[in-house]
Amino acid sequence: MTPSKTSPLVALRHRNFRLLWISLLISMSGTMMQNAAILWHVSLVAPDDQKAIALGLVGFVRLVPIIIFSLLSGVVADALDRRKLMLLTQVGLAITAALLALIVFSGWQTLWPIYGLSAVGAVIGTFDNPARQSLYPTLVPREHLSNAVSLNSLMFQMASVLGPALGGLIIASLGVGWAYALNAASFLFVIAALFAMRDLPRRIEAETAEISLSAALDGLRFVFRAPIIRSTMLLDFFANVFASAMALLPIYAQDILKVEAAGYGWLAAAPALGAAVMSAAMVPWISRIEARGKVLIASVLVYGAATVAFGFSTSYWLTFACLVVVGAGDMVSTVIRNIIRQLITPDHLRGRMTSVNMVFFMGGPQLGELEAGLAAQWFGPVVSVVTGGIGCLLATGWVVWQTPALLAYRRDDEPKLTAQAAD
Repeated sequence: MTPSKTSPLVALRHRNFRLLWISLLISMSGTMMQNAAILWHVSLVAPDDQKAIALGLVGFVRLVPIIIFSLLSGVVADALDRRKLMLLTQVGLAITAALLALIVFSGWQTLWPIYGLSAVGAVIGTFDNPARQSLYPTLVPREHLSNAVSLNSLMFQMASVLGPALGGLIIASLGVGWAYALNAASFLFVIAALFAMRDLPRRIEAETAEISLSAALDGLRFVFRAPIIRSTMLLDFFANVFASAMALLPIYAQDILKVEAAGYGWLAAAPALGAAVMSAAMVPWISRIEARGKVLIASVLVYGAATVAFGFSTSYWLTFACLVVVGAGDMVSTVIRNIIRQLITPDHLRGRMTSVNMVFFMGGPQLGELEAGLAAQWFGPVVSVVTGGIGCLLATGWVVWQTPALLAYRRDDEPKLTAQAAD
């Protein structure tokens, strides 16, 4: 049955969006499976006395390319054809995953090629993300954009559940190499969907746009002159830096909870499970939330508190439940932040806004993984996770104190902010 105008699936009525949504569900599941596989792979190859720092370095090697290339990638996404740019990045990501599989199948038992290919994947992802995020709003009319953002978040979280859970089973039964190989194959679905798109709107601004330092600085100026957008990015960054404990999950699984690869896979999927359930519940009513600032702040506080509880847990099922709550809190925050940014930002700046945001929402978790690994190496995993959760709570209070307009932000404010951003 075709979804009606009032349906929670209304954005899927639009063919191009539907093609991309379905293909990305498959591809993102493969990517999440690979992310879990890389951490497990590193934990198997690294010496026991250096395991924590070795896991933390996965985040570091991904962070450096984001810092170096993020501003350039946003300018490229605004200046070039976003669909063609995505075709290039998807091919590159497929090749990177295939090379990881080749390393495993060849029996190479060293860390540096894993780090190297993780860094290459991060470089390509730095260009893929602004192109993809900027393409979404052109695939649906403005009145369906909130629904599209919600459905994208639901898709991402469904993939984040399926990927690690399936990855744990594949690693346990077939080995890490097959997790990488299946991810490489998953990118073919996105490539096919991009080729199948029709009647994409013409972007007049892109015909005169240029790739330059001045264009990159325009994106920075836009973000830092918009207090609401800036504060949402800071919230995202601090929450991920302080409370990003996922890199330590192999240690929790192996040393504290005493479970094998399949149990680890479900723990890795638990945040996404909570996020997927919350996202499905949110789709019908997210566009009607009035006090968006208050809901956003509350969700980040829940995220931090659940991280503290996870750090103290020594029970598998309590840990699983805490991670589910972490994912649910993060999902509410993510959807509201994305709606605010996409509605307020003009189309000709969306790539650059996304690239600046990428430093926060992608750089934050990678820096957080490094911080968590160092803290765990020095003080133990429990101290690392608990203090990270407390840091998230304190940082949230600081952001609200610095930008009180965020707490007071309501849905009715969006038309005025959109008009101001267009001036």
